Amino acid sequence: MQSHLLTRNTGLRRLFLTTALAGLAVIASAETAPLNAAEITKVRSIEGVTQYALDNGLKILLYADNSKPTVTINLTIRVGSRHEGYGETGMAHLLEHMVFKGTPLHGNIPKSLSDRGASFNGTTSFDRTNYYETLPANDDNLEFAIRLEADRMVNSFIKGEDLATEMTVVRNEFERGENSPSRVLQQRMMGTAFEWHNYGKSTIGNRSDIERVPIPRLRAFYRKFYQPDNATLIVAGKFTEKKALELIAKYFGAIERPERELELTYTEEPAQDGERLVTLQRSGDLGLVSVIYHIPSAPDDDFAAMDTIGSILAIEPAGRLYKTTVEAKKAAGIIGGTYALHDPGVMIMTCRVKDLKKMADVRATMIQEIERLGTEGVTDEEVERVQKQIVRKYENTLTSSTAVASELSEWEGRGDWRMFFLYRDQMAKVTAADVKRVAAKYLMASNRTVGLFEPTKEAQRVAIAPRTDLQEMLKDYRGRAVAEAGEAFDPTPTNVQKRLISYTLDGGIKVGLLPKKTRGNTVALSLSLHFGSLKTLEGKNMAAALMGTMMARGTKTFDYQQIQDKLDVLSSTLSGSSALGSASFGGTTKRDQLPEVLQLLKGMLRQPTFPAKEFDVLKQERLAALQGSLSDPMSKAQRRLYGLLYPYSQSDPRFRTTAEDDVARYTNLKLDEVVDLYQQFLGNHAGELVLVGDFDPDVVRPLLADIFAGWAVKEPYEEITAQTFTKTKAVREQILTPDKKNAVYFSGHTIPIGFRHQDYAALKMASQVFGAGSLSSRLGERIRGKEGLSYGIRSSYSAFSEEENSRFTVMAIANPMNTPRVVELVDEEFGRLIKDGVTAEELAAAKQSYVQGFSLQFNNDGRLASLIADMMEQGDTVLFYDDLFNRVKAVTQEEINGAIKRHLIPGKLIVVTAGDLK
Repeated sequence: MQSHLLTRNTGLRRLFLTTALAGLAVIASAETAPLNAAEITKVRSIEGVTQYALDNGLKILLYADNSKPTVTINLTIRVGSRHEGYGETGMAHLLEHMVFKGTPLHGNIPKSLSDRGASFNGTTSFDRTNYYETLPANDDNLEFAIRLEADRMVNSFIKGEDLATEMTVVRNEFERGENSPSRVLQQRMMGTAFEWHNYGKSTIGNRSDIERVPIPRLRAFYRKFYQPDNATLIVAGKFTEKKALELIAKYFGAIERPERELELTYTEEPAQDGERLVTLQRSGDLGLVSVIYHIPSAPDDDFAAMDTIGSILAIEPAGRLYKTTVEAKKAAGIIGGTYALHDPGVMIMTCRVKDLKKMADVRATMIQEIERLGTEGVTDEEVERVQKQIVRKYENTLTSSTAVASELSEWEGRGDWRMFFLYRDQMAKVTAADVKRVAAKYLMASNRTVGLFEPTKEAQRVAIAPRTDLQEMLKDYRGRAVAEAGEAFDPTPTNVQKRLISYTLDGGIKVGLLPKKTRGNTVALSLSLHFGSLKTLEGKNMAAALMGTMMARGTKTFDYQQIQDKLDVLSSTLSGSSALGSASFGGTTKRDQLPEVLQLLKGMLRQPTFPAKEFDVLKQERLAALQGSLSDPMSKAQRRLYGLLYPYSQSDPRFRTTAEDDVARYTNLKLDEVVDLYQQFLGNHAGELVLVGDFDPDVVRPLLADIFAGWAVKEPYEEITAQTFTKTKAVREQILTPDKKNAVYFSGHTIPIGFRHQDYAALKMASQVFGAGSLSSRLGERIRGKEGLSYGIRSSYSAFSEEENSRFTVMAIANPMNTPRVVELVDEEFGRLIKDGVTAEELAAAKQSYVQGFSLQFNNDGRLASLIADMMEQGDTVLFYDDLFNRVKAVTQEEINGAIKRHLIPGKLIVVTAGDLK
């Protein structure tokens, strides 16, 4: 998986051992090494992050957070595409895939992780590669993860047969990127802006390098960079420091320090001496205008001001480019930001343009608006707005140990983890004068590359500052006080239900309050309001789709910008959305700010103004997104599959429309329709409101009562359920999308049972074995692992709450030429599942993976609030999940195989493929 490093996106060894026996030797010595065999030295501690060093060169970062029962282990290798040589493009990313292929001690890494319910992945960027897993916190899982990372850092097989299949998987990932004009345009521009530095080459690499990489060269790259002196191990979450250090000494300490010395990369990009232009011509639906400027590296003193510029330009709705292109109806959307990199990087801004006749005007507007910052500067208010957002971002990050581990990994790749904190301090010191100075220095025509989906009269060069001496900069840095920690609350369904305060407000809104001490005093809010019926909502789908978002874009007290500014001041988030029959509002805040956020929510609910300007912008954004999907294989195939699974009549509001239909509907939608829907249908008669986090229920209860008091509804509410279609027959359809380098496969059929049915748990486990376990599943192991045909393939089984209605689906992406083989293999595996059933070993692994993986959702307060609300809507409690887990654990091999034969029917399987399949 590639990692993209925009800092903010607004809109935007040991000697390689060739035999299994030798591989076992290293890890065996680790298993038996005495704890004092490796010396660990404490280096420094900043704001709760403590750095240690092993005598073999390994850097260790520990961040303890006992407020959630999870632990994250992140192994960061300081190698990325920046370190690749000629013919090696994509090698760092390819190795990331190969390191999941096993070691002598860990033969099936995805399965080992999945069996423990881990959330795991690996990512590669320009400057680093990392591997991470988040697991339920206990000593056994901690030891497993540390042992695994030490083992695969030095003992991965890197076998020729694995390369043969994984190379095609990576090529499939490459082809998926080729489907996106915006990604291709950005890569072409980066290659044009960087003539010599490897930042001009994509992390995923060149197609021929991916296809032809020799296994000895790949092994040599692995031996060179995957060493303890080039790695940082991060442990974050709930653990004991002593235990973690003992395990690290035991497993990583047994690895010897390499004799070789890694050379520093030394290529510097020369100053650009004129505007460069890239024109991309290929299939697509929307025009793109993009501009890139070279900027300093992330550790440079000027980077914070440069990053501020990125937000001032692109943030919605205050951004200067947003106002001059999107609000001015020249462009349909704007995305942009800065790349935070180890070496000097870029700032990129991209506009989506529906009317291709306006592209020249958009280009001129973008350049003028960007480069005038160097002559006219910005206001203090604009700078302060960005600084408040940074404060909120950092506060939110520090409440999640997983997020902290991720950020520390990114800054290690950029040069040093301490920059995570120092950069925050640098941002706080940025002034409007700094912004003007930096803009004048870098935002000029000679430093510009323009991309479209025209040279200056005089050559002008901008010298990019050399790499900063980080050790000199950071030698006296101590950071700030450690954030307040939360309580060690284990959010099991039983514990949640014991603490949950449930009641119903006058009118009918159900309330769930779960007070608990959280790290950073955070609170998560979830609100759902139900309205209308199938009969009364006929013809109102588009109005329903916009109503919730429009309610959050202006009230009688605040306009859209003032709402966003207020939320920034409060370090909070709050947004609205809606669909047919339901409006949802969600957000995050802190204990002291909760009353003011609830007042903002009240304004959105009771006094929305539905501004015409915001309606036009929102319509434009939705239309642009739809038009961008008109030729997208994924969108077209998915819409068609669900249309075949649920063949409602066209007059039914539940009818699955095409993207073309939705474009016409949005185009004709009037603001009055949205306002009328709100006035007639919304009220306090049905819904759920849940708060999870650090708050006082006695303070909150009267505030909630005040929000909904006297809010009567005019149109009655009747729940909209899904109809079960039991007579659907097998259909096979192809959708042609010319010039798309990636194809998609969708299949499925409906099953007339709900999730309270006795066979639900068995079918859930059948899907887990078949494909829901991702890499560790029959589909993943056969079609991705063995055959190398698909980058992503998985199955899903989902059921409705009260209706006897569920569906079993499969999704895969593949090269168009490989799609027929994917169809054939899915059919074959589907038939084998029905004929041979599931083994006892597969069932046991599926149970453990599902229960532990689902339990992790309870550790996210926002997700927990949604789960509580779902159960309240169904008239149940979160103890349902205890019951579900018990049902899953009780499933026998006889029961699962019986359920498979009763409910999975090849004669009902609908298959839709889409792509350039000619």
